[in-house]
Amino acid sequence: MNNRFTLIFLFLSGLLLLAIGSAILLAPHAFHASNGIALGDDPSLLSEVRAPGGLLAASAVLVLLGTFRRSLRSLAMTLTVLVYGSFGLARLLGLALDGMPSSGLVASTAIELIVAAIGLVILSRSGVTSAWPSQERTAARAAR
Repeated sequence: MNNRFTLIFLFLSGLLLLAIGSAILLAPHAFHASNGIALGDDPSLLSEVRAPGGLLAASAVLVLLGTFRRSLRSLAMTLTVLVYGSFGLARLLGLALDGMPSSGLVASTAIELIVAAIGLVILSRSGVTSAWPSQERTAARAAR
C-alpha cells in the first residue's frame, strides 16, 4: 500500500474530506445553499448540521496523516472507504425513500461511491487483513 497511486489517492480524498468538513463546520449556510438548501437560524438545527462537518474534518486529518505515516496507512484507507462509502450508500437510501435530490447531491453520491470503490480495490490488492498495524504484524508473524 505504498505505491504512488495509493498515496495520491489518500492525499486527494483527505483534502476533499477536509474541505467539505471544514465548510460544513464553519460555513454551513453557504455550503448547503449551493445545493438549494436553506438552513435558517435554529441553533439546534445548526448544531446538528455542524457536528458531521467536525467528524469529516477530523477524519480528514487521520487520512492525511496516513499519506505521510506508513503505520497509519491501512487505517487511513479503511477510514476513507468507511466515510465515503457510508455517505454514498446513505444517499442512495435517501434517494429511494425521499426521491431525487439536487443534481449536486446526485454528483456527490457518485463521487462518494467511486472513491469508496477505489479504496476497496486498493485495500483488497494490498492484502491488508486489519486496519490496525499491530494486528497485521501479528498475522504476518503467525503466517511464517
